[in-house]
Amino acid sequence: MDRPDAVTRLRTAVGAFAAAHGGRRWCVALSGGADSLALTAVAATVRPTVALIVDHGLQPDSAEIAGAAHRQAMDLGCVAAQVITVDVGTEGGPEAAARTARYRALDEARAGLPVLLGHTLDDQAETVLLGLGRGSGARSIAGMRDYDAPWGRPLLAVRRAVTRAACAELGLRPWEDPHNTDPRFTRVRLRTEVLPLLEEVLGGGVADALARTAAALREDSEALDALAARTLAEARRGDGLDVTALSGLPAAVRRRVIRRWLLDGGARDLTSAQIHRVDALVTGWHGQGGVAVTSAPRRGARPARLFAARRDGMLTMYTEPV
Repeated sequence: MDRPDAVTRLRTAVGAFAAAHGGRRWCVALSGGADSLALTAVAATVRPTVALIVDHGLQPDSAEIAGAAHRQAMDLGCVAAQVITVDVGTEGGPEAAARTARYRALDEARAGLPVLLGHTLDDQAETVLLGLGRGSGARSIAGMRDYDAPWGRPLLAVRRAVTRAACAELGLRPWEDPHNTDPRFTRVRLRTEVLPLLEEVLGGGVADALARTAAALREDSEALDALAARTLAEARRGDGLDVTALSGLPAAVRRRVIRRWLLDGGARDLTSAQIHRVDALVTGWHGQGGVAVTSAPRRGARPARLFAARRDGMLTMYTEPV
């Protein structure tokens, strides 16, 4: 039997995603690149689709690129398309800053609808390698979920080569982002140097193997998260956590409980090191002071730092002015 053409394979993937997650309409984040362009073309045949095009303003012709993507979206049958101009900051470096600005803009523009993203199996493999290299723990190595509301990723089991082939079959000309070949960016070097070398040394199939590893870890992680959620409810005492209820837990569960509690209390962008330091307030208590954790600024409030501390057998949180 002949192998299905690329467009058919994408339609199968998007159709399966639609059947699994319901809904009547959705948005697609369209950059104009092959992955998002192919996804938009197929998504618009499955459900009424709104294309959201983020103009990061990082290149002199970014407005023209966004305008071209807008025209392509309407030609492909999208019910609407919107160009969103953002200001990219500097926090975390250029890649992280652009990603933060993009996701914030998409979230504000989606009008309550889910947003489909063009992440492929290749992106998943790169994400796993990044997590391994940074020692970020199982949560990072578990990669991206196919649906993490409001973000949907129907193409996580599809290779990047398939989206390019689909564009060729449909006569679409994707935009080639020069940042995708710029070796200054870590993910680009993973894509162009590390993964090809691993494929050569290990005899192929590395990207698929990394994606399978992510899926297996994600199943384990989600089971532990569910157990931690139940345990958190049992360990809560008002706004704090009972140290006695935490001390006998396996480390993987206890640290998940602590992480969720911190996030509920206003923390954000928690690092493994921060969580381990808070965990030491339970397992290695010798009277040490509070542990500073990253927190989201509150609108209208004075800048303050968030701390977790142990007091009278309880983990508590407090803030101090910056």
